[in-house]
Amino acid sequence: MKLKDQVAIVTGASSGIGAGTSLELARAGATVVVNYPFEAAKNAAEAVVSQIKSEGGNAVSYQCDVSKEAEVVKMFGDTVSQFGTVDILVNNAGLQKDSAFTEMSLDTWNFVLSVNLNGQFLCAREAVKEFLRRGVQPEKSVAAGKIICMSSVHEVIPWSGHANYAASKGGIMMMMKTIAQEFAPKKIRINSIAPGAIQTPINKSAWGTPEGMKNLMRLIPYKRIGEPSDIGKAVVWLASDDSDYVNGTTLFIDGGMTLYPGFEDNG
Repeated sequence: MKLKDQVAIVTGASSGIGAGTSLELARAGATVVVNYPFEAAKNAAEAVVSQIKSEGGNAVSYQCDVSKEAEVVKMFGDTVSQFGTVDILVNNAGLQKDSAFTEMSLDTWNFVLSVNLNGQFLCAREAVKEFLRRGVQPEKSVAAGKIICMSSVHEVIPWSGHANYAASKGGIMMMMKTIAQEFAPKKIRINSIAPGAIQTPINKSAWGTPEGMKNLMRLIPYKRIGEPSDIGKAVVWLASDDSDYVNGTTLFIDGGMTLYPGFEDNG
């Protein structure tokens, strides 16, 4: 129970990595706010909450579009009102809307950046404000607060046809490092996780057929696709005092995808 009595907000938590992360945080003792963006995702978010409660944990669902400033401010305010504070933010909400670069509209570009990057900025800003207001509570953690930004291997690997997505993840990397530097003296730890191929709905086209899975394995030296729990367990570590000297870094969880497997036979 490394996170006992701590309160975590997980954005985009109704499925995939967010759902898996919420379960692992609850298993470590945290109370989890399972964020979802719109009404159509409510049932999925409630299913995550129900699973957490069935295992003896504590969770609530909360609808908030992280690209909307007023909704983000309200989510943090309501969480503090209900639970007293926020100790952990998992900045997970993200999406893809792919297009060839010359055919990409400004609306398509802005839509992805508004959720993937602007949403992380807004949530991180509100979390840091709460951490600074509250300060360190040593009975819970030696840090005043912890933020884990969900990035991607595409913060370093270019990805044709996905310029908006890759740009958002590169932006997350530099935002994370910059605010980690700024707030480290205040005992606030900010890190990123960069997943590789994880078996979630967002990338089902890549793994949902035998041929797709075969092609995917060419990119993963470890020869298996990741599971949401692989990410969730790493989030728990980064949110716990076990990683107290880790700040401003990206943890790649990718089965070796960033090892340039195309060169394993000398290119």
